[in-house]
Amino acid sequence: MALITISGYPSSGKSTRAVQIHDFFSSDPSPQLKVKVISDDDLAIDRTSYDDSLQEKTARATLFTAITRHIARDTILIVDAMNYIKGFRYQLYCKAREAGVRVATVYVLSTPDQCRKWNDDRADGKRYKHETLDALIQRFEEPSSMVRWDAPLFTIPWDDLRPPLERISDAVTTGIVKPPNVGTQITPKAPTDALRTLEHTTNALVSALMAAQAASPLGGPIVLTLDALAPSSNTSANESSVLRVRLTLPHRALTLSELQRLKRQFVAARRKAVTLGSTEKGRVEWGEEGVGRAFADYLEEGLGVGR
Repeated sequence: MALITISGYPSSGKSTRAVQIHDFFSSDPSPQLKVKVISDDDLAIDRTSYDDSLQEKTARATLFTAITRHIARDTILIVDAMNYIKGFRYQLYCKAREAGVRVATVYVLSTPDQCRKWNDDRADGKRYKHETLDALIQRFEEPSSMVRWDAPLFTIPWDDLRPPLERISDAVTTGIVKPPNVGTQITPKAPTDALRTLEHTTNALVSALMAAQAASPLGGPIVLTLDALAPSSNTSANESSVLRVRLTLPHRALTLSELQRLKRQFVAARRKAVTLGSTEKGRVEWGEEGVGRAFADYLEEGLGVGR
């Protein structure tokens, strides 16, 4: 349903706000709604992980893996971590769009001095080193409502006794679910026999055209009958072994060279689509019928004939 990203300085009260948000949504008796908090403590990420850049990258990867595992359309996932790098917040935003859930960012605003005081007062063994705390505060990249991956943004001061829980709820339950980025969409793969089907069908159509033209002059709408490929693992036993292709031809003699030229152009474009999974005009049909119909359309266009 939603991904709520908590952001703020270390020891700024983020976990307190995460608990408040969790409790607010958990008060909803709806059995279809799950509410989950993911934090460094849940993942056994020690504060010393932020002392070293390599350990911090590992900790961030662990957090992202857990988010990927739990993000779902029936779950409000609250990420209780610093999330101080805007690039990481953008990565979470893309993951949320890929999963089809809403997003919101909660910025817990606190002064550096207040964070240092709270860090020193901790008695649970989860303090940051003073130099680590100062370095994290210095590197913090503040969320902005002007960028799409931080919006909608809710800024909550550390001393705010009444956080805007209702507005956060409206954003993550009734807000717009943005579609996935093109770069994050999973591209369907072509079947293993796609190239074999492509070559066979186009060769068969060219051969059928030349054979039909040798028998009698062609022109106008015609129906060609092609032999289909031998049944493979991807072909059901009930499929016909004969393929019929309809196309319209110009009222003139066709040469083998021009048909072969159009065939090479069509095959080259479809070979590229084998790796991309799509063409400029939409999804690719990989079966013999789809290839035959597409090649017939391509021939009509190349020969200057419109249906």
